[in-house]
Amino acid sequence: MRAPLLLAGITLVGFGLLYSLAGTALGRVLFPDAATGSVITRGDRIVGSALVAQPFGDARYFQPRPSAASYDPMAAAGSNQARSNPDLRKRIDEAVVAVAAREGIAAADVPAELVTQSGGGLDPHITPAGAKVQVARVAKARGLDQATVEKLVADATEAPQLGVLGQPRINVLRLNLALDALQH
Repeated sequence: MRAPLLLAGITLVGFGLLYSLAGTALGRVLFPDAATGSVITRGDRIVGSALVAQPFGDARYFQPRPSAASYDPMAAAGSNQARSNPDLRKRIDEAVVAVAAREGIAAADVPAELVTQSGGGLDPHITPAGAKVQVARVAKARGLDQATVEKLVADATEAPQLGVLGQPRINVLRLNLALDALQH
C-alpha cells in the first residue's frame, strides 16, 4: 500500500502543484501581458481587457460584435444556433436593420461581424470594414473630421499574426481609448 500512496502523493504534488506553478511562472515570464489578462489601465483605473469585448452604448464610440454572453466573461459562449435556426435568422435580420439605421447605410452594406456573434461571444476585434461603416457616425458624434477618425482606424488596424495568420483586425477598446485620448 505504501508504493501506491507514494505514487499518488508524487503525482498530486508534482502535477497538481509544481507543474501548475511552473506553467504559471513560465507564462508570466514569456507572456507577462497575456498571462495577467491583458488589462488596460488609464492612470490607476482598470478600463478593460484587450482580450474581452465590452459594450459601448454611446454614439461617440465604435461598437464591437454582438455578444451571446451579454459581454459577461463568466458566461462566455456562443449561441450554438445553427444557420438554419429561424430564431437566429430573425435575430440577424433585425440586427442588420438596426445597424443599417444606426450607421446610415444600406442593409446590404452591413458587415457580417456587426450582426453575428463570435464563437466565444466576447471577441474584442472587428474588421477594418466593420470599423469603416462606423467612422461617419463616430466623427459626427464627436465633432471630428472624418479623415481624423479614419486615420485612427488605420493606426489601430493590426496585421495578421506573424504576417499570415488570420485577417487584419481592430481592437475596439483600444480604438475607443485612442478616440478619448485624442479629445483630451
